[in-house]
Amino acid sequence: MNANVDGPTANHHADWRVRIFLPIGIVLLSILAKTWRITERNGTGWRRLGADRKGWILSLWHGTLLFLAFRHRCQGMVVLVSEHRDGELIARVLHVWGYRTVRGSSTRGGGRALRAMIRELNQGSAVAVTPDGPRGPAQRYQPGALMAAHHANSPVVAVGIHVDRAWRLKSWDRQVIPKPFARIVVAYEDPLMTAGASAREAADDVARFEAAMRAAQQRADA
Repeated sequence: MNANVDGPTANHHADWRVRIFLPIGIVLLSILAKTWRITERNGTGWRRLGADRKGWILSLWHGTLLFLAFRHRCQGMVVLVSEHRDGELIARVLHVWGYRTVRGSSTRGGGRALRAMIRELNQGSAVAVTPDGPRGPAQRYQPGALMAAHHANSPVVAVGIHVDRAWRLKSWDRQVIPKPFARIVVAYEDPLMTAGASAREAADDVARFEAAMRAAQQRADA
């Protein structure tokens, strides 16, 4: 009985805080972002996919989600967001920035999320996925995005960022928030197709896509 009472009460308080602080946080972030100096490297591939209206997956580590979501706002992207409590806050921020969301993860709502991702890709949408989310381990590639890419015959684009000065949250993903006047490099790898004749074989290809994520990070750090 206590659990039933505590849940709605906690959610009520959380909703109250969200209504007050979320708009303030978004405004402050927008002001902060005006000071950032951003350089893009190797962006031709993903921009061509967008121009061709071909479905594709943007693969980013969870710790870079806040900055990259702001970077790609209002581009019509779809984002896979977990059904955990913190996912609801992320989804609200993303909706303000013009994203649509698919809810689910490898640990909750996975089958439903996979089907929704495949549908979006087949319709020509860009789908952003954090393959190490929602709970980590950080920078360990989980195979769900690759299964969706295989079913939809869609390419995956790895992205990494380098920030010369930033705050890092004390969370499992060490979320990056660039400081005022930070210099930021955003680097993309060329679109990469999954290998194998089945979704299971595509899921076994995680090492190659982890390598692509490392290559994107090295490109950003160079």
